[in-house]
Amino acid sequence: MDKGIFMDEEILRKAIMEEAAQDRVECIFKTDGIHFNEILKLRLEYRNILMISHLWEFTSLSRLDLNSNLIEKIEGLDRLVNLTRLNLSFNKIEKIEGLRYLQKLELLNLSNNRISVIENMDTLEKLTHVFIANNLLGQLENVVYLRRFKNLFTVNLYGNPVSKKDDYKYYIAAHLPDLTCLDYRLLDEKTKKEASKKYCHVLEEIKRAELQMQQADEVEQSRAAEAKLHSEAFVEFLNGSSLFDSMLKDDPEAETLHRRPEVALLLQTYPLFETGLTEHKRRQTEVDSFFGGQREAVAHYQQRASEILAGFEQQHKVVSFSEPHCFQKTWCFLFRRLSLEDNYHENLQVIVETLENVDKDHRHGGVHDHDQTVRIEYRSTEEDRYSWVVKVFSISSASVTLCKEVHLLDCRIITVLCEEVNPGQV
Repeated sequence: MDKGIFMDEEILRKAIMEEAAQDRVECIFKTDGIHFNEILKLRLEYRNILMISHLWEFTSLSRLDLNSNLIEKIEGLDRLVNLTRLNLSFNKIEKIEGLRYLQKLELLNLSNNRISVIENMDTLEKLTHVFIANNLLGQLENVVYLRRFKNLFTVNLYGNPVSKKDDYKYYIAAHLPDLTCLDYRLLDEKTKKEASKKYCHVLEEIKRAELQMQQADEVEQSRAAEAKLHSEAFVEFLNGSSLFDSMLKDDPEAETLHRRPEVALLLQTYPLFETGLTEHKRRQTEVDSFFGGQREAVAHYQQRASEILAGFEQQHKVVSFSEPHCFQKTWCFLFRRLSLEDNYHENLQVIVETLENVDKDHRHGGVHDHDQTVRIEYRSTEEDRYSWVVKVFSISSASVTLCKEVHLLDCRIITVLCEEVNPGQV
């Protein structure tokens, strides 16, 4: 029998690399290592793992397979808030726990463990698939717990003692009326109708109990909301006679004082509580107004910035080479277009520096024989290419010899320039 192991970063990295090799995924490997917070799927089955740990960085994980290990307790999953599929089948788990923060979970597989009670799953409201086959579930009544999951599509309880009881199928169909599949078999409408008729009285009692529980929850939520409001308004325990009761609870003569008409009236009309609530409402209105104005201002200036940016882009979409600083715009276009071609990465900087030198010569009183500018159609010879530079940049033919010195202005570079300036004319 293989010896159990504990999870660590080495095991996790190995599993990630194996998964990447199998799926031919290379994007997860970065120059600075593997980023656990970017991993979406993790398979750790058949590794004799004893305990779940070292998963706190996997915050983007959507699928986790830990089946066929030696795990005895569900733990270490609190940070996996984006998990939708969890497979813990074929382990040694005895209790359902540690799932509180997995609120996006849709599929839960706990088959082939030692679980005897379905519990501690209240927050998993998005569950659609639940597999608890081959465990120790023995009470049909416990299956009613699954009624809280309104999106439940399929349940597998095969191999549990409960699945061998009489009317097992009809009991499940009656108590989980929205269920589609049970133990990998379709629940047809005929079965559901028969089950509903057979257990109609029991279902009425269950629905009545659920309604009472829902009402109790609503009352509790209302009470909690009221207590929160009183706390935020700084008037908790000031409602009614609570203030005076707390002040006089240890006073032996308090009862006598309470019986006096003036005090009784004061207890009923003391304005501190209502004043506190009124002031809190006024403060909340001011705060809401402030943040509302802030949001409007942010939205306004974001829109304004977008309009300015759009106008700038539209204005600079077509480059005019008659402008004084046309060279700066030109080498920006060169960088954008030529960076896509591998052959020009090494020579691009030389081209930029050459064009800037030509620009400097042009702006600081260099040769100005503009009348010698050549106007020719594009040809593929070397001399014609340099003539195109003279034409496009409106510089002296003498200055263009700087470009000739580096021997880099081949036909493709000139074509890029001409396409940017006069699309369709090259």
